[in-house]
Amino acid sequence: MEINGLPLHALVIHGAVVLGPLAALLALAYVVPRTRDWARWPMVAVAVVAACFVVLAYLSGNDLLDSNPALGQLPDVATHQDRATVALWVTLVFAVVAVVAGALHRRSGAVRLLLSGALAVLAVATLVAVVLTGDAGAKAVWGGL
Repeated sequence: MEINGLPLHALVIHGAVVLGPLAALLALAYVVPRTRDWARWPMVAVAVVAACFVVLAYLSGNDLLDSNPALGQLPDVATHQDRATVALWVTLVFAVVAVVAGALHRRSGAVRLLLSGALAVLAVATLVAVVLTGDAGAKAVWGGL
């Protein structure tokens, strides 16, 4: 998969590494009662778009390795692939919980507490997973220079 001669992976990873952490930060703002109302829709929108970019990055990364097997010989590529799989699933679950939290915005009590707790944990997990995946990918590509 290429766009104008550039591998799609090199283009879409930027959306994943910017929007994934941004969605996580918005979710952390959402779990704070004072900022919940204004963070609701930005959190939902950015979490869904971030998940789309992470899926695109994952699929295009696999395609890039399939079309250029020599990349698989780079020392940090296996680490990057393992972390990408974790980031994919964590981000997808995070996006689903963000949408559910946004949809059940007016709920209170145990539902609100459970959603806020799950959202906070998944936001931190998404932030960590995306940063570690991006770091491993950067080391794989630029570490030998």
